[in-house]
Amino acid sequence: MPELSHEPGGDTRSGFGSLLKRWRGARRLSQMDLAFRARISPRHMSFIETGRAAPGRSVVLQIADALEMPLRDRNALLEAAGYARLFSETHLDDADLGPVRRVLEFLLERHEPYSAIVLDRRWNVIMANAAHHALLPRLVPRASLEDPSLAGNLLRLLFDPKGLRPRVANWEEVAGTLIERLHRQSLGRPDRETEGLLDELLEYPDVPEAWRSPDLTRPMELLLPVHLETDDLELRLISTITVFGTPQDVTLEEIRLETFFPADADTERALRQLARSRGAP
Repeated sequence: MPELSHEPGGDTRSGFGSLLKRWRGARRLSQMDLAFRARISPRHMSFIETGRAAPGRSVVLQIADALEMPLRDRNALLEAAGYARLFSETHLDDADLGPVRRVLEFLLERHEPYSAIVLDRRWNVIMANAAHHALLPRLVPRASLEDPSLAGNLLRLLFDPKGLRPRVANWEEVAGTLIERLHRQSLGRPDRETEGLLDELLEYPDVPEAWRSPDLTRPMELLLPVHLETDDLELRLISTITVFGTPQDVTLEEIRLETFFPADADTERALRQLARSRGAP
């Protein structure tokens, strides 16, 4: 049975206990459930959460494993206990992630003539291929594209009436699916930025009241149909999201590649015609 260490330095116990309790609540676990999963005695778990004892570094990591915490939040839990971060957070432009960026650039380019984007954990678009950059002005007014807080965030762009919303024929299906994903992201990793974005989206006009609470019984589909319409263009697409497996860097864990595929022959022809019109091969 792992033993608890003496406090590693400074009065960190209160902050650690509060953070632990928040995560335990998000995972809907009792102290006993978490103690069993983390292979710690219930008495020790109670002492850790209430601040009567401080956990050793290995115990913090056992708890993080038991809570299935993302890497960013494992770092935060370690720091709350008075320890140094374990997992690096490297900017995507850093030389150390050069191979990763080149892989993403390769995937974006090879997905032409169909749109593909790379998203961070806040749903900001951090990379995109030429097809995406060419299609977006056909769907969104220029003034909205010049607003970086709107055009740079996929969810804001989807929910805002000045963005994509009027062009998505199956908006309730698409927006409902993504708001459910955001709900689960907020439950899975309780952080104020995700909660803030969720609150912001729910304040947009005509958002169904039912979307304010997650439906945890609803299965998450791997493929999301997206039907886009303008006066002179109709596209039926399928969206998929890819993530890195078993990453050891915070940035790699949080980025996602979203790719769009034509759902029918008419859409495929329209997208290839758009590519030829901009001189793409």
